[in-house]
This record gives sequence, structure tokens and C-alpha cells, in this order.
Amino acid sequence: MDRFADAINTIKTNERIGRRECNLYSTKLIRAVLDVMKKETYIDGYEEFKERHVSMIRVRLSNKINGIGVIKPRYPITKDDIQRYESRYIPSKDFGILIISTPEGMLTNKEVKERNIGGRLIAYVY
Repeated sequence: MDRFADAINTIKTNERIGRRECNLYSTKLIRAVLDVMKKETYIDGYEEFKERHVSMIRVRLSNKINGIGVIKPRYPITKDDIQRYESRYIPSKDFGILIISTPEGMLTNKEVKERNIGGRLIAYVY
């Protein structure tokens, strides 16, 4: 069972039907991706809470997401490969972001280009 893919699917479904918030299981990967999405204003924010003994996250949606998905397998990329994956997963230039796990943390494709580093593809949002 992939909790990250379930979380992305929950966000996509709730955005599509117009809800203002949704609940997800809490993991480090999900929190890191939500931080990037908040910084890029795809979500309004999130807060953690406990439901019995399980850590959960309540995400406040901004209804700005047209498409979101997990990239599997998590392809390793270098700074030269970014353009190829942008054209594959993002519909138009400067319209969405790729979320990439790097040694410096979760970054967008724009930040990875500026810093000239590589990493692994995690997800896309537009």
C-alpha cells in the first residue's frame, strides 16, 4: 500500500468535487510535498492532528489544482534531464511544477535548474 499515492489521489478527488479540505495520513514525504505545494500556492495550508493513535493531516485546498499525480517509478534525473521530464508531465511551459527529491530537500524543477543539482522525480502538479 502506497500512502503517498493515496494522499495525492485524495487531494485530486477532493479538488475535483470542490471540497475546501481533506484528511490524509501523516508521513515525512507527504509533509515535505505539502510544504512545496504551499510555497507554490497550490494549497492554502495544512495542520497535523491525532485521531486516536494515528497522525493525520488536514489540508486546506485552494481549488487551484488542475492536475496532480505521482511519478512511478521514481526516476533519477540529472540537471540535463529536467527538460525531457517537464515536457512529459507538464502540459505547458511555466504552467506547473515537478516535485523532485534532492539531497537539499524537496524542490521544484525551477529550483533544481537554478542550483544545478539532480535528484529523483516524486510528483507533478499543474
